[in-house]
Amino acid sequence: MAGVVHLHHRRRCRERVYVEHIDPLQKYTNEELYARFRFGRADIQYIVDLLRPNLQRRTQRSHGLSVEEQVLIALRFYACGTFYQVVGDYMGVEKSTVCDVLKSVSTALASLINEFVSFPKDDQIIQAKQNFFLLGNMPNTIGAIDCTHVHIQAPHENEWEFLNRKGRHSINVQLVCNAELLITNCVVKWPGSVHDARILRESALYRELQTNRPNGIILGDSAYPLLPWLMTPFLAANTPEQARFNTAHCKTRCTIERLNGVLKRRFACLNYLRVEPQKACNIILACIVLHNIATRRKVPLCDDIPKPDRRSSHQAATSASRRRILREAVITSGSPDPGPMRSPPRSDVAARAASACPDTLPGVADAIA
Repeated sequence: MAGVVHLHHRRRCRERVYVEHIDPLQKYTNEELYARFRFGRADIQYIVDLLRPNLQRRTQRSHGLSVEEQVLIALRFYACGTFYQVVGDYMGVEKSTVCDVLKSVSTALASLINEFVSFPKDDQIIQAKQNFFLLGNMPNTIGAIDCTHVHIQAPHENEWEFLNRKGRHSINVQLVCNAELLITNCVVKWPGSVHDARILRESALYRELQTNRPNGIILGDSAYPLLPWLMTPFLAANTPEQARFNTAHCKTRCTIERLNGVLKRRFACLNYLRVEPQKACNIILACIVLHNIATRRKVPLCDDIPKPDRRSSHQAATSASRRRILREAVITSGSPDPGPMRSPPRSDVAARAASACPDTLPGVADAIA
């Protein structure tokens, strides 16, 4: 009697591996946090506490990310604007995790827009007028308005609507700021093909100021219409008085131009977003909220942070002495004779590069060798 053998093949399940994530708050110094996340340790903790009610996981099932980790992943993307895969490799998570975290954090920050962005009222108007007057002697000014384009990848739907006048796809963002570069009003929803004047005309700010005229004026460029509360420059200054007005107008209105530069310098992701328009709008709103938080907490730009001298005191003193000797040689003889400081001969490739590029900064040609 033949026996029948049944073979049961058990399905092999791949063992789940949980990677231990690094803690940048403990790993980096405050200056390094500024350079990588645009905020210091205390500022990051403030943002974490602000978003904790919206981002806190109910359980630690599947080793869910903490609020601190989610905020740091989003801040890293806002700061550099690189690919999700690069951010994920830096933070020790998967690409899909970065996508999900960025969506949830951006939505949570965008929901706080009315809390951190508000038009000046009462005592704030008086202070705004004083600050603007100190900039360019322009009286009665409470704000400056302009639009800036945030470039995005070509969307899948209605792609032609997002083509701006320069032929690139973008979101046209309207901003109003005060003299301290604090954003007091924003409109983030219009495609790049829409004109600045139409964005203003369709905004809630326009309807409010047309109904209740403010105790002051807003400065705008020639793209906007001249209104009782919106002052634009003379297209052609025919008198000295008009020329002085245009000069004061330009000096005062340049605050909004500086704001656009600071906003995109602090959050490099705003230079180009590889996402769909709706997600791009949430990211822009999140960056606006973070900018106002940084401005109120006086967070410096990474360029303004003094870099510590990592050399020893002896090396620093030797370098300073060498520079002083070289400077004195230039002053006395007109042609420096560094003597023992002379560098070794360069290769032919470096020499040709130096002769072909006379404007090359010192040391660049040496790096080629």
